[in-house]
Amino acid sequence: MGIYAIRDRASGYLLLGASRNVHAALNRARFELRMQKYADCVLQAEWNRSGGEGLVFEVLELVKERVDPDVDYAAELKGLEQIHRELRGLSP
Repeated sequence: MGIYAIRDRASGYLLLGASRNVHAALNRARFELRMQKYADCVLQAEWNRSGGEGLVFEVLELVKERVDPDVDYAAELKGLEQIHRELRGLSP
């Protein structure tokens, strides 16, 4: 679980996301891009233009699971995503 980014090398356009399974989220994004079904039209256009070579898929931060069953991972991921957005000057 953690924070991930998909970045267009040419334009610098950046999509940030948070997921309980960050690796699966990036896998799903690659699959949807290959199938031309990705919701973000900027990234889809770059994928179509470059065949995926123009995009960078990154895990920015991983969150370790804790023993405490009361940990609110959704809130933690939301907070971490907001921090990463602020660091990059992105809107919420």
